[in-house]
Amino acid sequence: MHLDAREANSTGPAARAAMRLSLAVGVAMFAGKTAAWWITGSAAILSDALESVVHVAAVGFAAFSMRLSARPADERFHYGYERIAFFSAGFEGAMIVIAALAILYTAILKWITGLELQSLGTGTLVVAAAAALNGLLGWHLIRTGRKSGSLILEANGRHVLTDCWTSVGVIVGLVLVLATGWKPFDPICAILVALQILWSGGQLVARSLRGLLDWADPRVEEVIRRQLDELVWAEGAEWHGLRLRETGGRLLVEVHLLFPYEHSVGAAHAAATRVEESLAHVLERPVELVTHIEAQEDHEGVHRRPHRA
Repeated sequence: MHLDAREANSTGPAARAAMRLSLAVGVAMFAGKTAAWWITGSAAILSDALESVVHVAAVGFAAFSMRLSARPADERFHYGYERIAFFSAGFEGAMIVIAALAILYTAILKWITGLELQSLGTGTLVVAAAAALNGLLGWHLIRTGRKSGSLILEANGRHVLTDCWTSVGVIVGLVLVLATGWKPFDPICAILVALQILWSGGQLVARSLRGLLDWADPRVEEVIRRQLDELVWAEGAEWHGLRLRETGGRLLVEVHLLFPYEHSVGAAHAAATRVEESLAHVLERPVELVTHIEAQEDHEGVHRRPHRA
């Protein structure tokens, strides 16, 4: 078993600082957008503010999940708490979906009951500032999340970018209203934005489900297979039984290595350790490998034997 400790920790100082920044900016964005809606009465700005409510709640849960995922393995949770990352991403995705449905309902209702807009110039400037800030924050969160291997932080960054695109859609709607005087542009843009973030939330939920069901990324698996072919052959051995699973912060890899019968246990173990270390270097991410050593000559016969009760 080998854990590549040189890789950035998914709950390290950079990741925690980025999460605190996300929470602080989220609260500030909610306050600003609420003020802009109060000034203008815009359905599009209201939709943006509603998405920010969901965002603050989701970031709060993500921050809790990050703290929990940093706890080490114990007698009850032998693999640690890292897989909370998938639940966190799914929760955030579900909250995005709920926000999208709320935006759709609000926009359609305001369109039906009548549109009253005012001070659109001021509201547009507030939303534009929020969009710019969220765009920079989202990029920073995704970049830090990928660098540190934190699914929680990356999912949060994608949510922030969703908030940014929501604001961009709002700005488009308000500019169209200002340019043409046709008020329905406001709810129409709100509806289009809602559909876009509905798709984004669905993608996060799908990714969460794949992780909880131990879905193996075929691209990662192909890389590992190619490397095993080279590394194991160089040791004069064979391999089979590859299995992968994600924890949200690390990649767990299990593989069986078959050595010639004349290899001593010590020599086989040393070769397996070299394979593990080389593979961890190639993947360039936190990875834990478990190898099972077998003999090439009697492997098939041993596995065909009936197991005793």
